[in-house]
Amino acid sequence: MLDDANVLNQRDPNGALEVACNQYQQTTFNVELKNIENDGRPINNIVVAGMGGSALAALITKVWLKYDLNVPFEIVRGYNVAKYVDSNTLVIASSYSGNTEETANCLKDAQTRGAQLAVITSGGKLMEIAKHSQIAYATLPTNFRPRMAVILNLRALIALLINFKLVENDKFTEIAETSDWLKTESAKWAADIPSNDNYAKQLALKAVGKTAVFYGGPLTAPVAYKWKISWNENAKNLAFWNEYPEFNHNEFIGWTSHPVEKPFAVFDIVGSIENDRILERFEISDRLLSGMRPKSTVLNLAGDTPIKQMLWGCILADFVSIYVAILNNVNPTPVQLIEKLKQELAEN
Repeated sequence: MLDDANVLNQRDPNGALEVACNQYQQTTFNVELKNIENDGRPINNIVVAGMGGSALAALITKVWLKYDLNVPFEIVRGYNVAKYVDSNTLVIASSYSGNTEETANCLKDAQTRGAQLAVITSGGKLMEIAKHSQIAYATLPTNFRPRMAVILNLRALIALLINFKLVENDKFTEIAETSDWLKTESAKWAADIPSNDNYAKQLALKAVGKTAVFYGGPLTAPVAYKWKISWNENAKNLAFWNEYPEFNHNEFIGWTSHPVEKPFAVFDIVGSIENDRILERFEISDRLLSGMRPKSTVLNLAGDTPIKQMLWGCILADFVSIYVAILNNVNPTPVQLIEKLKQELAEN
């Protein structure tokens, strides 16, 4: 089925596979910043407010820049910022649509606390607030689904951190330098590559009809979360994710009462960027759970740098989940129930 061009075209009418193929182009997105002047106040901590795909870029950044940032970095996925937010806090409100009510409320909350402010959006209310209040903002291109605009968001976030003198320009360049390599890698997963040679199609066939569970380590956790997002929104399937070593202190035991034939597909997302002890935990845990859960499929992230590995894993997540959607006979692009929820909340 996944090698039938007619089926792919019928079940992917909005061209999600093409968007996935072209995600590498986002790595060279030329971010345009407006209202970039700031008063030079010291920044003692960073808060990024965002939901879903908009928060994911912040998670990637937090892991990637763990040893580069000299100040705490927090991600808020809710309606309010913490009490410590003050005039020496940089609060970045990130919403692709610009109308995410939780994020907009965080921005207003941070304004009342006198925080340094910035916005990442393609338009909407956040854009209006940024323009009216002379807040620094980065404009994203329109016509993307937020879950498939993660690299755009990442570029914008890094550009703002550079603007506020929190990271160096080389990080922005490092993202762009992955472009050619990601293009080559993405081409291996394209619709015209047959299943026998297509890793993304093979993973989709292995997972379809099952509940997916994705595990990462401290450095691959953002990728595991991305797989969960893509599975939910592209494949329209339930999925779960967790992180080692926390997994070994609770969820590890939860598997022991589940017969191996339970309909789960377990994926361990690992890479050379992880600590050796974390990699040992993946291997030992899978062995000890033999007969209690399905054997895990190990996804070894390709790439010789942390950012390459994370972006490679994020793009693969979209390909695989889109192929699962096609196998499920659902359109991978729309998320109508989310739109309905937002509409009803707005009406209330």
